[in-house]
Amino acid sequence: MSKILFTRRAFAAAAAASAIMISSFSYAGGHQKVDSIHFLIPGGAGGGWDGTARGTGEALTKSGLVGSATYENMSGGGGGKAIGYLIENAKSNHGTLMVNSTPIVIRSLTKVFPQNFRDLTLVAGTIGDYAALVVPSNSKIKNMSDLVTAYKADPNGVAVGGGSVPGGMDHLVAAMVMQAAGANPTDVKYVAYDAGGKAMAGLLSGEIKALSTGFSEAVAMAKAGEVNIIGVTSNDRVSAYPNAKTMKEQGINTSFVNWRGFFAAPGLPKDKLAAYQGAIAAMYKTSEWEAVRSRNGWENIHNSGDQFRVFLEQQEKEIEGLMKKLGFL
Repeated sequence: MSKILFTRRAFAAAAAASAIMISSFSYAGGHQKVDSIHFLIPGGAGGGWDGTARGTGEALTKSGLVGSATYENMSGGGGGKAIGYLIENAKSNHGTLMVNSTPIVIRSLTKVFPQNFRDLTLVAGTIGDYAALVVPSNSKIKNMSDLVTAYKADPNGVAVGGGSVPGGMDHLVAAMVMQAAGANPTDVKYVAYDAGGKAMAGLLSGEIKALSTGFSEAVAMAKAGEVNIIGVTSNDRVSAYPNAKTMKEQGINTSFVNWRGFFAAPGLPKDKLAAYQGAIAAMYKTSEWEAVRSRNGWENIHNSGDQFRVFLEQQEKEIEGLMKKLGFL
């Protein structure tokens, strides 16, 4: 059985990383208020990081916890460019928070970039997002059985794309699913794109047969009738789009959830760290956050600081073992 499962409490430790530039702090109505936020996003538009940062900013500003939010996409190096920028310019970036997720663990293990989460200030994990395999709505592939059958017959003819680098999370999920389905995980023909938006465009243009992506990234396209979600790595169907069957329903005994959370530059002053953590904690009590969360099908989770660190260290061990098993390390 192939499995990366994080408990609600555990993956609360790790989800929506986002770069926030906050100019000043005040308190109103008993809630912490941040005047402005700048989210640093390590990938292109349309991906899971982008959606998490913008969704979080939407909830924080609409709820009045934050006065305004701005966003910066900084692609490159599998997310390493943004991490390097945050670290190398630490003193001038003490007002910045960066969104990240499971790939920060995977890409440090595979040496895509030399840094890891220990080089940053850990702010908070906020959400979990399941993975999904998606095909165009007009595809002959209608379910996971069809995809696995086609893959076993001709792995080279079934290109699977994703918004992460080779050996990254989307690739790892596709390989994990194929292994659980009894196929050779190392034969996956993986096509890498810069973030989920470009990967979805590649799917719709016919460059790839299937897309490995975050469930929340696929929901809007599925509701619009442009794609079919043929399998989700959740234990139960997700309320945001209950038509999508789980892998387990289809005889593929695997599950996975990707955390997302916020990181800051090293050496962040304690008062700023406390302000960021307070604003995020207060966000969960708002109807504006619930609207964003339910729309995207995210797991509503939260951990911060040392709890976040313990979770990340445990995940690092689990993923390293799985990657070695699949031949990625």
